[in-house]
Amino acid sequence: MSMSFTSRKALLGLACLVAQASAFWRLPCGSPLIVERSDPIVNPGVPSGHSHTIMGANSFNFTMEGDFTSRATCTTCKVKEDMSNYWFPNLYFQGKDGSFTAVKQTGGALVYYLQRQDKKDPEYSKGLIAFPEGFRMLAGTPSLRSYSNTLEQRAVNYVCLGTNEPHANNMPNVNCPGGLRSQIVFPSCWDGKNLDSANHKSHVAYPSAMDNGFCPPTHPKRFITIFVEVVWQVDAFKDMWPTAGKNPFVFSNGDPTGYGFHGDFVNGWDVDVLQKAITTCTDPSGVIEYCKAFTLLPDSGMNTCKRLAHIDEEILGSNMKSLPGCNPVQAGPQAASPPGSCKAPGTIPPQPIPPFANVKPTKNWRFVTCGLDGNGLPGRTLSGASYANNNNTVENCVDFCQKKGFRFAGVEYSAECFCGNTIPKDRMPKQGSLGSCNMPCSGNKKQMCGGSGQIGIYENCRLVNGTCTNMALSQWQ
Repeated sequence: MSMSFTSRKALLGLACLVAQASAFWRLPCGSPLIVERSDPIVNPGVPSGHSHTIMGANSFNFTMEGDFTSRATCTTCKVKEDMSNYWFPNLYFQGKDGSFTAVKQTGGALVYYLQRQDKKDPEYSKGLIAFPEGFRMLAGTPSLRSYSNTLEQRAVNYVCLGTNEPHANNMPNVNCPGGLRSQIVFPSCWDGKNLDSANHKSHVAYPSAMDNGFCPPTHPKRFITIFVEVVWQVDAFKDMWPTAGKNPFVFSNGDPTGYGFHGDFVNGWDVDVLQKAITTCTDPSGVIEYCKAFTLLPDSGMNTCKRLAHIDEEILGSNMKSLPGCNPVQAGPQAASPPGSCKAPGTIPPQPIPPFANVKPTKNWRFVTCGLDGNGLPGRTLSGASYANNNNTVENCVDFCQKKGFRFAGVEYSAECFCGNTIPKDRMPKQGSLGSCNMPCSGNKKQMCGGSGQIGIYENCRLVNGTCTNMALSQWQ
């Protein structure tokens, strides 16, 4: 007996659902877009209560309403069609004197998109759906300081890389030679109506087994599941623990336990592309290159996509007296209380903070760009005179190059200074790409002196015909 078209179609649909059950892809996100006290979901229009490390499109802002994705010119994540933002609290080391030092991330984040369903899902036959335009959600609760085995709390856990320590829902009390990996699963069940809710959670729910299982009837729609990993370089502090066997790390919300870790997501996907990927990218390896629905971006573009800071406060410093936003360290087990009043900035300045030293008034040199140098490129961007020392500042570098008779001066890798008369076109950043000139100068920690493979370039205004001004901040926004 021949099989009817309807039967064949049903079997094909079933085959797709079976394939999806084990399918996923990994979305790499490069170095953070910005680390700042900003959270447009929980605290729109004002500085947030604590700082976050933010990944994704440079359309991120203190308020994100309307067609914000159209303002994006780059993203720190691998897929061009994903102009979403993902953010989490950043981590600090607390020293013996109570001061705080920011812990570096390894890269930015690794975002897993897991194609998981359950036959008991209320709308199983309709399959997984893409996030709609304007959708946003919060996973986790920042004030938690104890564990009660809820689905939400099971969604947060930690892996101590380089050890045999088991996964845990709290931060470990041993050093992690390979880094501390914080992990969080976002809810994947939706009420089908609301793009957000008052607490940013009620419109979504976890399935019965948190990252698996079936959706409740109140939230019948099934999204693809987002699971995110962030790795922190805690091994850099292995010889500095104030008390052996007691975790010295604390998240920016004042959480030394890890129970208050949380994540935010604002959807910026091209919805049609995401839906196509959900339907067609069913490889079980997780290799994103196998998904032909996506346009993949080069790593260089991901890592130079940045957003300028607006709030003038120390976020990624060393030996800071307090956490950004004056968050006290609260170990619980009771829920953390909101921080009291402090001198932390409470408003958002209209203009961002320039990412360069303004030496135009004092030296008559202007900032040109954060350009590329090294990292496999042939020759130096500025190939004239140079030096490297522990007293490098922008002023010292421009003075050096001016005395040598050069037009351009470039600061790089904290301690290096290069001079030249031309800048190769292939070393200039693209529109909206700030670059990674974020290493403090060896001679002035309040100035930035380039980065690894990144050179901050200044030009002698005496050699410029016409108006000589610093590079417009609009070129990075």
